[in-house]
Amino acid sequence: MTDPTQTESPTKVVLAEDSVLLRDGIVRLLTSAGFDVAAACPDGESFIAAVDEHRPDLVVVDVRMPPTFTSEGIVAALAVRERHPDIAVMVLSQYVEEQYATELVAARSKGVGYLLKDRVADTSDFIAALRDVASGGTVLDPEVVTQLLTRARNVDPLAALTPRERDVLGLMAQGRTNSAIGKELYVSDGAVEKHVTSIFTKLDLPPADGDHRRVLAVLRWLDQED
Repeated sequence: MTDPTQTESPTKVVLAEDSVLLRDGIVRLLTSAGFDVAAACPDGESFIAAVDEHRPDLVVVDVRMPPTFTSEGIVAALAVRERHPDIAVMVLSQYVEEQYATELVAARSKGVGYLLKDRVADTSDFIAALRDVASGGTVLDPEVVTQLLTRARNVDPLAALTPRERDVLGLMAQGRTNSAIGKELYVSDGAVEKHVTSIFTKLDLPPADGDHRRVLAVLRWLDQED
């Protein structure tokens, strides 16, 4: 039976921030808010080692860290997500690294946050965001959301297709049947059917009443060809 007088353990945090002043300031802020800061690291390598050692509930990571000050921090955050998927991740940065941010959110949308330092106007809101992420929530700065949506709109929807699948889709756009496509590409009807099914999956065209997936796939193809 659980002791009713027992208090809940504080949220354990590992911080990665190369700026000494900012790192110390965040540590003081988190400690005063009741978090248990297990480690505060100046670079990605020591950060990952600290995560492996302490197994925190939450990590707070800057994007640009030594040695190149490009994307070491968020790459380390992605490594943490892969090695310890139960650990919540909050990215705190001056920049939106669109490619890595998309990968971070796509990997698992629960327990993830991305805030821009210059847009954190209130420390109490920041602490509330950390608690939300630590409990499995998702917190994204509106500017991050805008840039990720813009990136998504600019991504070629056919990029995921293999060269053979693009050949099949191109012949579908010419009105060819599976049998005709098979003859053109010297493959069996069954192989063509597998390619078509894969095309529907990669273009996110599940079976639905009232929608002709073959036509929708061709429309995607024609849209990219224009």
